[in-house]
Amino acid sequence: MINTQSNHTYDVIIAGGGPVGLFLACELALAKCSVLVLEKNAGSCSVHKQLPFGLRGLNSVSIEALYRRGLLQQMELHKQFKTPHINSNPKPGEKAPGLGHFARIPINRAKIDASQWKYRLPDALDTSLFTSMEEIETVLLKRATELGVEIMNGLHITGFTKNPEMIIVQAGETTFTSQWLVGCDGSRSIVRKAAGIEFAGTEPEFTGYSAKVDIADPEKLHTGGITNEKGMYLLSQKDYLIMQDFDGGAFHNSNQPVTREHLQAVLRKIYGADVTINKLHTATTWTDRARQATTYRKGRVLLAGDAAHIHAPLGGQGLNLGIGDGMNLGWKLAAVINGHASDELLNTYFNERYPIGAKVLDWSRAQVAIMKPDPSSRAINAIVRDLMDTSDGATYFAGRISGVNMRYDLGGDHPLLGYSVPAFKLSDGTTINDKMADALWTILAFEHNDALKSIADNEWIKYIESTTTETFGLKALLIRPDGFVAWSTNKNADVDEFKRVLSSNQLISF
Repeated sequence: MINTQSNHTYDVIIAGGGPVGLFLACELALAKCSVLVLEKNAGSCSVHKQLPFGLRGLNSVSIEALYRRGLLQQMELHKQFKTPHINSNPKPGEKAPGLGHFARIPINRAKIDASQWKYRLPDALDTSLFTSMEEIETVLLKRATELGVEIMNGLHITGFTKNPEMIIVQAGETTFTSQWLVGCDGSRSIVRKAAGIEFAGTEPEFTGYSAKVDIADPEKLHTGGITNEKGMYLLSQKDYLIMQDFDGGAFHNSNQPVTREHLQAVLRKIYGADVTINKLHTATTWTDRARQATTYRKGRVLLAGDAAHIHAPLGGQGLNLGIGDGMNLGWKLAAVINGHASDELLNTYFNERYPIGAKVLDWSRAQVAIMKPDPSSRAINAIVRDLMDTSDGATYFAGRISGVNMRYDLGGDHPLLGYSVPAFKLSDGTTINDKMADALWTILAFEHNDALKSIADNEWIKYIESTTTETFGLKALLIRPDGFVAWSTNKNADVDEFKRVLSSNQLISF
C-alpha cells in the first residue's frame, strides 16, 4: 500500500546509482536540472566492485569524457599500474602487450600504426586506462553530491504511472514525481519492463566464472590464459580465476550458488589437471547473452547503460558504452528541460547511441564465435591471429577497442564531423579538453570572427579564439557539450549555415 508522497517534483528521476546513473546525474546537474537518484542497494560497496573483481578498462572516449568534466583528475588507480595482469611483462622474444585483446588474442602494441589515426594530436589523452567500479562510483558520487543531486539508497523503483506532463514513480511505499524518468537500473531493468520496451537479442554460449580462491597446489597452474576444446581459463592475478565453460549458459541460468566443489570440477575440466581448491572466498557467474532495447525512449521514459544493452564482458566495453550513453543523453535532456530544444532532440539519442551499442554487441558475439571449442572456431581464430599480427590488423583492432575510431553520423562534408574533438593545443598552453568542464556548446575559432563571437552571447554557447599549430585546414568548428564536432568550416564562417546546422540537426532554436 503506497502511503507516502514526496511533495517535490524533479526534472529527472534516475533509477540506479551505478556509474552510468551517477554520471548522467552529474551531467544534468551541471545544466541546473533537479535530479533524484534512486538506488536499490543500501550503500555498502560490494566486493565485486572492488579490486580485482571490479577492475575495468576505460577507452579513449570515456577517458576524454571524464577528463573534460574534471573527474579523471580525481582518479588514482590508473597512475598505479598500466596493466593488472601478472603475465603482462613479455619475456625476450614475446610480443609486447598492447591495447587490450580480441577473444583473448593480445593486440601487439609494436604493430600499431598510430599515424592512421588522423585526428590524434600530440596532446591527446591516453587511449586506455584502468580503474575499478568502486573508484569511479566514489568519484562520481562525490561530484553528484557537490552538484546538488539528491541520492536515496535502499529504494528501488517498483513501477510508475504517467500522463502527458509527468511521471509518478513508485519506490516501495513512497511515490516521487518528475518530468522524465531514466532507467539506469541494469540488465533486469524494472523501468524497461514497466515501459514495455522489448529487449531483443541472442542467448548465451557459455557460463563465465570470476572467483577468488585458495589453491592447494598452485604449482600445477599456468599463470596466464589458455583456450582449448573445453573452454577458457585465465589466472591473471594470484588466486583470481576467470573461466568460461561452454555449457550454453546452463549453470548461470540455474541460479545455483557457486560451490567450491563445482568450481573445482569446472577448473579441472577446462585446465585438464587435478588442481585442488582449498577454499572459495567469493565467486560470481556471467554469460555472453547479448540483448539490446529496441528503443531507448518511450515518451518521457529513457534507458541508458545495461538497461539498454547487455553483452559478454569480453574486452571491458560495458562501462564505456554506458558512460557514452550518459554523456550523449545528459546534454540533450538538459537542453529540452531548459527550453533550448524541442523534445525531438531526444530521438537523436537513440539514433546516435543504438548503432554504437549494436556494434559492441556484435564485437562481443564475434569474440565468442572464435573462442568456441570446435574445429571451425579454432580455424577462424587462427586466421584472425594472423590478421592481428599485421600492422593494419593491429591498428584496426586497437582503434575499435580504444574507441579512437568511434564516430556519430551527423552528416556534412568534413570528415571530422561526428568525431570527438581533437586535443587542439591552445595559445594559453592548455588544450580544448581543459575548457569543457561547464558542458556548454563551444565555438572554437582559429582566427578572429566577430559574427561567430556574437552568436555565443548567451547562456548555453561560448566562444574560444586561439591559434594552434594544427587546424586540419579549418577556420572554426562547433563542439557539442559531449565533446563531439557538430560543425566545421575551412572558409570564412557562414553564420546562416551555422544556424541552419544547429536548427536542423540539433533542433536548437535561436
